[in-house]
This record gives sequence, C-alpha cells and structure tokens, in this order.
Amino acid sequence: MKFKFFNDTGRIVTIHPATYEHGCYVDNRDAIMPLQRTLIYSAKPVPISSSNYGYGARNGLHLLISPIEE
Repeated sequence: MKFKFFNDTGRIVTIHPATYEHGCYVDNRDAIMPLQRTLIYSAKPVPISSSNYGYGARNGLHLLISPIEE
C-alpha cells in the first residue's frame, strides 16, 4: 500500500525510526522539507495510521507510520 505525505507544516519532518520497524519503506530517508512530498510504502495491504510528534521549533517533527492490524 502506498501513502503520500505532503509536508505543509512549515517545519522539517523526519521519519520516526519505528516506521521502519513496522515494515514500511520511505522513498526519501532524509528530512522532508516544507512543501515537499514523499512516498511511504507499507509491505502489508492494510490501512495505515500516521502520527506526528513535535520536538520543539528547533528539532522539528517526527512522522510515524504504522499498519493497522485488525
């Protein structure tokens, strides 16, 4: 399953390390700059959940992607 993420936050977004542990692949492992789009792929054909975690204005945001297992 493919997930498109567009960074409209005005802050730098990095991928949370647990995203890779959940079996997801990101086409851009570097930081996602404001107004940049990236693709995230899930190995499992199930819906996925996304969460943003803020670490202050200087440290940016972390994006966590997790497959939803029912």
